[in-house]
Amino acid sequence: MKWLVLLGMLGALALWFTRRTARTDPVPQPGQAAPEFTLPDQNGQVHGLREFVGKWLVLYFYPKDDTPGCTRESCAFRDDLQQIADLDAQVIGISVDDAGSHARFARKYHLPFLLLADHTAAAAASYGVLSDWVLFRFARRHTFLIDPQGKIVKVYDKVDTSRHSKQIIEDLYKLQAEDKA
Repeated sequence: MKWLVLLGMLGALALWFTRRTARTDPVPQPGQAAPEFTLPDQNGQVHGLREFVGKWLVLYFYPKDDTPGCTRESCAFRDDLQQIADLDAQVIGISVDDAGSHARFARKYHLPFLLLADHTAAAAASYGVLSDWVLFRFARRHTFLIDPQGKIVKVYDKVDTSRHSKQIIEDLYKLQAEDKA
């Protein structure tokens, strides 16, 4: 019984410590500038937000490579990538997995877009999506639709992985039609 009490106290202390040490900014909202990042992709090439100015950007954070929900979401983006590209948008996935894990994930599922390795979790923290539970650190599933000027126009915090890419395409059509009007 004493061990259970001690274990419970240690768990509570770990939770308190995690909440005290995980530095996560608030989730950026529509109208705000997208936080800058500089991260390596699955091939070791470094990319920053600035290189995507002038295009729409679908920036999706996901918890872990090669898990059911993340695979479903990534493969849906892969399958709909031509429609997204036709709307002058680019897709980028970010998780706290390393570049090697991203390379295996991209190769296994033939993902033709960038997967950025946020191994320090700085990007996840700056976008307000970092979950850090002492032993487990991951990015919560969020997507940010960023306009060609680098402003966030839409935040998706409740993502249905089987339908998400279609939702992005619908919103891109609407937003671009509003811009032309």
